[in-house]
Amino acid sequence: MNHDVFITCAVTGAGDTTGRSPHVPITPAAIAEACVEAARAGAAIAHIHVRDPVTGKAARDVHLYREVVERIRASDVDVILNLTAGMGGDVVFGSGETPLPLAAGTDMVGPTERLAHVAELLPEICTLDCGTMNFSLGDYVMTNTPSTLRAMAARVKALGVKPELEVFDFGHLVFVHDLIKEGLLDGTPLIQLCMGIPYGAPDDPLTLMAMAHRLPKEAVFSAFSIGRNQLPYVAMAALAGGNVRVGLEDNLFLGKGMLATNGALVERAGTILTAMGARVLGPAEVRAKLNLRQPT
Repeated sequence: MNHDVFITCAVTGAGDTTGRSPHVPITPAAIAEACVEAARAGAAIAHIHVRDPVTGKAARDVHLYREVVERIRASDVDVILNLTAGMGGDVVFGSGETPLPLAAGTDMVGPTERLAHVAELLPEICTLDCGTMNFSLGDYVMTNTPSTLRAMAARVKALGVKPELEVFDFGHLVFVHDLIKEGLLDGTPLIQLCMGIPYGAPDDPLTLMAMAHRLPKEAVFSAFSIGRNQLPYVAMAALAGGNVRVGLEDNLFLGKGMLATNGALVERAGTILTAMGARVLGPAEVRAKLNLRQPT
């Protein structure tokens, strides 16, 4: 078991969840406020997507990220910023016998554009989704080719930003080991095991432990599951030797029929961890643990 655990809060995500809960933040102001709320509740890291303020759909506009980051940095709360770099890798095929032309929702750009917000805002952490995967929604494919990921890893390394390597299945772990062998990662690898997402690795205990045993020996990792298993995974992740992630990106409920807020999910995670005898780490301790660049 990991007895010194940090909590990441993924406050909004890119999924079609805004119509299912009034607590999912949409505007930059609301997203920044959610990050501050999560930090006050005990999260050391805020994982950040942005959304179109009018439609609520997933977005990747640099000015939206800029407003979120500036608002958080201007607050009186310390939290480590983790910006997604997953946007811009979306392919939606036509169905059945007509996969081409690509359908609405396709958004594919190169590594430089996918990292434009990271290069401008220099967060302490950004994510790299370490493979391509069917993402259960019709004919949508989360697309991350090896050459794209290698270019993104090299760019992130040059910027001095820590990559959080998002792993959705065993093959993604193979790629993580390749990045290490090729010298594309600096320092201790930071890995997020993303469990229970169709059609990735299922979130049963044996699969989690099998993936944990395939991690690089020096890695620091977190693990989460989606939906009703998010909170049980707080205990599972710590027992497996990892850290935890909660938040409205992955789960909208605190209990049956009880809509959650980001702060409430972080508080519940802290309660679970302290009841298990673990200590929840603050941002300064996590910066030292991960040897993160100092925030600007």
